[in-house]
Amino acid sequence: MKKQSPKTGMSRLIQLAMTKKTLVISSVALSCLAAVASFIPYLAIYNIVRQILEVYPDLNELGHTDLFYYGWLAIAGVVANVVLYFSALVCSHLAAFGTLYELKVNFLTHLARVPLGFHVLIGSGKLRKITDENIEKIETFIAHQIPDIVAAFVSPVVMIVILLSIDWRLGLAAIAGIIVAFILQSAAYGREGAKKMMDQYQRSLENMNNAAVEYIRGISVVKAFKQTVYSFRRLHETIKEYTAMVIPYTLSWENLMSVFLTLINNIYLFVLPVGIFIGMNTGDFKGFASQFIFYLIFVPAIAGILSKIMYVNSDAMRIINGVETMDSILAEPELKQPKNPEHTKNHDVSFSNVYFSYDKDKEMYALENVSFTAKQGEITAIVGPSGGGKSTIAHLIPRFFDVDEGSISIGSADIRQMESPYLMSQVSFVFQDVFLFKQSIKENIRLGNKNADMKQITDAAKAAQCHDFIMSLPDGYDTVIGEKGVHLSGGESQRIAIARAIVKDAPIVVLDEATAFADPENEHLIQKAFEKLMNKKTVIIIAHRLSTIQSANNIIVMDNGHVAENGTHDQLLKKKGKYAAMWQTYNKTVSWKMKKEANING
Repeated sequence: MKKQSPKTGMSRLIQLAMTKKTLVISSVALSCLAAVASFIPYLAIYNIVRQILEVYPDLNELGHTDLFYYGWLAIAGVVANVVLYFSALVCSHLAAFGTLYELKVNFLTHLARVPLGFHVLIGSGKLRKITDENIEKIETFIAHQIPDIVAAFVSPVVMIVILLSIDWRLGLAAIAGIIVAFILQSAAYGREGAKKMMDQYQRSLENMNNAAVEYIRGISVVKAFKQTVYSFRRLHETIKEYTAMVIPYTLSWENLMSVFLTLINNIYLFVLPVGIFIGMNTGDFKGFASQFIFYLIFVPAIAGILSKIMYVNSDAMRIINGVETMDSILAEPELKQPKNPEHTKNHDVSFSNVYFSYDKDKEMYALENVSFTAKQGEITAIVGPSGGGKSTIAHLIPRFFDVDEGSISIGSADIRQMESPYLMSQVSFVFQDVFLFKQSIKENIRLGNKNADMKQITDAAKAAQCHDFIMSLPDGYDTVIGEKGVHLSGGESQRIAIARAIVKDAPIVVLDEATAFADPENEHLIQKAFEKLMNKKTVIIIAHRLSTIQSANNIIVMDNGHVAENGTHDQLLKKKGKYAAMWQTYNKTVSWKMKKEANING
């Protein structure tokens, strides 16, 4: 059986909407009836005009009963249109709210199931935009656009039937004007098509917005160095890219679109010459006059119908672009879970001939043939120059990514044969970039163990050297971070992250440059906190300050994705290799800093 390709474009939007089938079908049916009802007043007016002209100039012969009938029919058509359209909107809104809830839940659930490395590469800004904007545009489409799309399809059909049934000659003239207008609209979008243009527009706009956000975040640095927006290269380039795309297209587009809008607002210009010709050659002038007057009244209403079609199409393209972005994320494969999960027998972490690349299309390995074992109860330090592969190792242990070749095991079990919740329960992390939620400090620490009681939380905080400063805050452990001006320093945030890791009490601890941004006082407190965290555990430290890892049981030196050398601090110094050179450079840097501070203080 042939596998069906996933739906795209408008069919995908309809597929999303049909998750609430009953409500959507009800909205469509009511919208159809509303569209039909909108034409009733015009037909009623036509009959009123016809009856008046038939007896003109002797208006006393006019049938008042018929006039009242058609008058009330016109009013009924207006009321029916309003009531039916409102009912359609109620149904579509109910469907939209349900769909919005399901889409957000499904999207966020999928994000939780993809490899964590995906979040590292894609960035939170884009994911937030999809969650907050793109999905909500789908909700807007279902709530408002579905009734309008139905009207955009039904109204022209009813309109053409009416145009041709009253007088086919005048009807064809009006239709000819409509066809010419839409030919011009198609030409205005260009040879490459409207969708491609919209994709380019959205892409250039997104790049410019991202660069603008980055500029605003770094505005203090920009001003400190007396720079301007024009010297902020990335932002300047994205603005130029956006301008280069939008302005030429707009200049070529505006003339044709102006003609299009002029035409749809003046369709009667096609009707007038045909009407004059027919009127000059008709034998029933009164009958023709009623028809001609109807077309002069009815044709201007066509402009509103055609404009709605144009705007519905334009809005749909923008929404489709957002849906495609969302679907591209949903297409990301979820982290594979083992059919027969394994558990560890001990907590040695072993890399065996590991190859890994971030870009699978290029043979550029971030790690190449990496092998080592971090033993339980020992400290294994990983050092090396920036880009050497240190953080990649830290990301591979919890399966942020899966290796391309080789294997990573805990005990004798390959981590790919462990269920994700079990694997995550075995590892605690403390990264240099600490994220604390806008919740109480108590809840931020409890993230490590949702079942932790208050004593466990306070004990962890004391061990992490952060209990004292927490108690000095306005509400102690109930203080909400970010509220009422409560903001924590980098060192304080780091210690709360360590308390979180302590309360988790996992047998494996990964520290990724956890003291990178700490001042000397905070670094001392963080190091004391580490003593409690690392007790009797498998500890892997990614470090750039060599002084912090001198006592490590094994130091692995990474260089360009390879293990250059390994051993204890003393063993590596004796080898006089890469580590020895790094140590010499580090000591020179420390000595220079001490001399500088002495000169300043002196």
